[in-house]
Amino acid sequence: MRVLGVDPGLTRCGVGVVEGVAGRPLTLIGVGVVRTRADDELGRRLVAVEQGIEQWLDEHRPDRVAVERVFSQHNVRTVMGTAQASAVAILCASRRGIPVALHTPSEVKAAVTGSGRADKAQVGAMVTRLLRLAAPPKPADAADALALAICHIWRAPAQNRLQQAVALHTSRGASGPAGPHTPHPSKGRTA
Repeated sequence: MRVLGVDPGLTRCGVGVVEGVAGRPLTLIGVGVVRTRADDELGRRLVAVEQGIEQWLDEHRPDRVAVERVFSQHNVRTVMGTAQASAVAILCASRRGIPVALHTPSEVKAAVTGSGRADKAQVGAMVTRLLRLAAPPKPADAADALALAICHIWRAPAQNRLQQAVALHTSRGASGPAGPHTPHPSKGRTA
């Protein structure tokens, strides 16, 4: 599986592509940052993020896109920019029919380091180790994008099994396997 991880941001949007399957060594395909100028008008910045992500999608052809789920922060302006960049990434992937998964920062940290409270340095160190790199990717947004891709590769098999189980349960509906009005074989019997 080839996954494009996106650490959304308006000024620096981290992007990283990792290939592999759970339980096997992973391969770094590419890593970088889509940058916009802080003094540019919002619409122009969003277009720049879109163009950058589209270029990564064209060049690397991922099977999945993993985007950091926006969470509440004290700085409303920052969270708004993050949410807008996140929406652009989701739109770009969805337009192409590429499945998108959202992962929380603590979920990504836990998957990569073993602790949902890991700091950026710990995440960078583990990304470096897992991908067998000489040094942590810079800036931290790039390392975070790779961590998102790694998280998704490792968690996707379990998430797929869970979704299949839910779909199977839902398809049976309230009627269950015995039919809409047929009592369960063990119910309604007297001894």
